[in-house]
Amino acid sequence: MTDTPMSKTAILKSRTFWCLLTVCCLCVLPFLDFDYNTKGEPRESLVSYSMLHSGNWILPRNSVGEIAYKPPMLHWCVAAVSMLRGEVTEQTSRIPSAVAFIALTVVTYVFFRRRTDGRTALLTAMLTFTGYELHRMGYNCRVDMLLTFFIVAAIYGLYAWHERGMRGLPLTALLMMSLGTLTKGPIGALLPCLITGVYLLCRKVSLWRSLLWMTVFGLLSLILPALWYFAAYQQSGDEFIRLMMEENVGRMTNTMSYKVHVEPWYINFLYVLMGMAPWTLLGLIALVMNPRQAKVQVSGSWRTWPRRLVGWLTHLAPLTLHATVATCVTVVFFCIPECKRSVYLMPIYPFLCYLTARWLMALAERKSKAFDLHGGILAVLGALAALVFIALKFITVPQDLFHGRKAYDNWEMVHQVSTTQGIVAWLIIALLLGTCIYWWQWRRNDREAHHHLMATMVLTMVIYLAFDGVFKPAILNAKSQKHIAQEIVSHVGQAPLYEYIESGVKALGDPIHYYELNFYLHDRIDNFHNRRPTTGYLLIGDEDAKLRMPDFINEGYHFERVYDSGREPVLKQTLHLYRFWK
Repeated sequence: MTDTPMSKTAILKSRTFWCLLTVCCLCVLPFLDFDYNTKGEPRESLVSYSMLHSGNWILPRNSVGEIAYKPPMLHWCVAAVSMLRGEVTEQTSRIPSAVAFIALTVVTYVFFRRRTDGRTALLTAMLTFTGYELHRMGYNCRVDMLLTFFIVAAIYGLYAWHERGMRGLPLTALLMMSLGTLTKGPIGALLPCLITGVYLLCRKVSLWRSLLWMTVFGLLSLILPALWYFAAYQQSGDEFIRLMMEENVGRMTNTMSYKVHVEPWYINFLYVLMGMAPWTLLGLIALVMNPRQAKVQVSGSWRTWPRRLVGWLTHLAPLTLHATVATCVTVVFFCIPECKRSVYLMPIYPFLCYLTARWLMALAERKSKAFDLHGGILAVLGALAALVFIALKFITVPQDLFHGRKAYDNWEMVHQVSTTQGIVAWLIIALLLGTCIYWWQWRRNDREAHHHLMATMVLTMVIYLAFDGVFKPAILNAKSQKHIAQEIVSHVGQAPLYEYIESGVKALGDPIHYYELNFYLHDRIDNFHNRRPTTGYLLIGDEDAKLRMPDFINEGYHFERVYDSGREPVLKQTLHLYRFWK
């Protein structure tokens, strides 16, 4: 691997590029087929299901009559992939996010390989792939991974445009911002323009020139999304406008009609530390083992700090400055709204990973022992996980061993792991155990810190492979409501099915529904509160039933309970299925 930057053509022909792409595909694409276990994924996939079954690809409605809360880019991708399969499944719905995750890793490698040495570029890409936040969202049917790819690709494109002397139009960046806007709204164009604008100012481009260019690019990128917004308005009018204004403007200005994910500003820094796991642990170990590196020399009056900070930024290498600006601007930007979620910060990770890679390389130059301790911890944890899997195959864990509110769920997770079948699972566990043992043997014979760093990276990827291919599907399937949906079908058949959820009826926005059940019931659950049907079956929680069933009976309804979910709560209540008539 050469130490000089390479051209794009040379990179695409290189063995490292194709090895990285192959490893990413093998670690992600085979492990997408596990049950839904949250409301978020089935809510998005139901939109694609509605598109395919209604023929409305602009603004379809689900069975309870609601339109989607997000623009349709993810839903289009899911529907297009699912057409090849013939139906929307858990696997087809996750393929767009998985492809975006792989593409983000590979494009990050290409971007930095064209501008830095091979080891730093590869380390940046592998840190991106193994960071917890990006890795977990790469396996989910949510808009965030797709949005992250479009935003980061747009930022890369705008950086390349500046490298070319700010000549012409960055067509790739404009397309990425357009697709990002079609994924989750104007943030797909706003964030790349904001980051690039601040970067231009740090590179001493005039304020007015920076503002002009970013405004022009932002407006150009909105042309394509405007076509969809107009078509959607034609279908739903003021209902669509109110929803889009609340989700985009209201969320940023804290004027939403309802509060969701309200957190203090500093929670974003905790999210970043968690999102960089397991490399956050390496950073903490390095600071503890090398405390002098944690000291910061501060001198001079506080009045001079802004000027000195600007001076420090302007003297950074362009690539380091760009990564620093992208990281800081994104974190500060998402400190503004009250609504804060870890997934909002996902665009910072490729840039933060580059800065981390530079720091780790410097740490390796100083022959730090932190890599040994960090790798040792991971090797021990990986070996323990493999031994637990093997033990569960030969030891029966009694259900009465678990106690508390989550007793059944915890036992079911252990049971699912113990009943995992297939030669692939055993091969992955053998690979994990072998890698952990080999790591201890190898580290004794090779004292090169750079080699220890890359070996720890390989160990981390094998641990992720075991988690994604063996443990995660079993654990998450234990939380799924798929079997409850099958029980409901056995009682209901093809009869009309309705839901009543008190918190959903009272919600000012983002109402709650049985999304997971509705997906496995093929989008057939209607709204009892709005419809007030005369016959059919009703899904209702036990607490909601105690609260509202007397009112329904006073309206002339008669109920006969035919099923309940027992110890498995649905939306934190025991689910009851009633046959009703009026």
